[in-house]
Amino acid sequence: MKLSKFKYKLPAELIAQHPSPNRDECRLLVLNRKNGEIEHKIFKDVIDYFDEHDVFVFNDTKVFPARLYGNKEKTGAEIEVFLLRELNQELRIWDVLVDPARKIRIGNKLYFGEDDSLVAEVIDNTTSRGRTLRFLYDGDYDEFKKLLFSLGETPLPRSITRKVEPEDAERYQTIFARHEGAVAAPTAGLHFSRELMKRMEIKGIDFAYITLHVGLGNFREVDVEDLTKHKMDSEQIFVTPECVETVNKAKDGRHKICAVGTTVVRTLESCVTTKGRLAEFDGWTNKFIFPPYDFSVPDAFISNFHLPYSTLLMMVAAFGGYEYVMNAYDVAVKEKYQFGPYGDAMLII
Repeated sequence: MKLSKFKYKLPAELIAQHPSPNRDECRLLVLNRKNGEIEHKIFKDVIDYFDEHDVFVFNDTKVFPARLYGNKEKTGAEIEVFLLRELNQELRIWDVLVDPARKIRIGNKLYFGEDDSLVAEVIDNTTSRGRTLRFLYDGDYDEFKKLLFSLGETPLPRSITRKVEPEDAERYQTIFARHEGAVAAPTAGLHFSRELMKRMEIKGIDFAYITLHVGLGNFREVDVEDLTKHKMDSEQIFVTPECVETVNKAKDGRHKICAVGTTVVRTLESCVTTKGRLAEFDGWTNKFIFPPYDFSVPDAFISNFHLPYSTLLMMVAAFGGYEYVMNAYDVAVKEKYQFGPYGDAMLII
């Protein structure tokens, strides 16, 4: 499978810049992967495609305010720092991306906040954009974390070109977000409202939760034509005994498992036994799913509409069938569906 197969024409005006007014009222394109048939619905109609004891698997990771703006010592040049992950809690050491990278060297100090309330020192220079920072803060850890996050903003992806607004802190987060650690939202989960989940509960649909802390590797450009040569960045995942029990019980009873988002699919397919059963796990995955691929766990899949050439689109095509999915994307463009993290959704059954 070649990278060039995942090109399609996406007009810039179809990339959603704002979420829909109500979480569960965006548009929903339903694709039947057996025959390629397409239906056009509203997201809350998703409930009509599932029955009692079917299971929805959600990613309960929580996005933290990962994007900071600081100034370099002496020159005062503005530097954007994107927090990736905490490497050492005690020493306040973080793995980050910096922009513009060419101006930052080991030993440089960066100042954050109007009164320079937080200072960081560059202690490692690992890649062209990647750096390791040590925050110089003497107070206790909770105070430090509170200050750090108060200086950060919601890390909206680059496809959203407007400035971050106060509502983004809530809307770029699922209503079931629990475990902090993601620098991007699991966007398929953004469409679930409390009202919709209550209706699903009343219908007898079961919920299970995995945790995958979404990193920027999801959005890294693929720069090889031969997809077998692309390496995904590793992301941390947790699959609990409760999740395993819920999913395996449903599979034994021949009920449907619906994966809500690409992060859930990656997690489920990373933690499956040779007998096709889900196993508990605490670790990392760099699984890259692209066509052709045989799925072991999910029977249905909810996803947003992803940008051309993205690894997310490749996974969707692997699940729904390459021809059917690319045709559905053409239809979505013609019908002016909204694309990207704040866009509309697709259900593949």
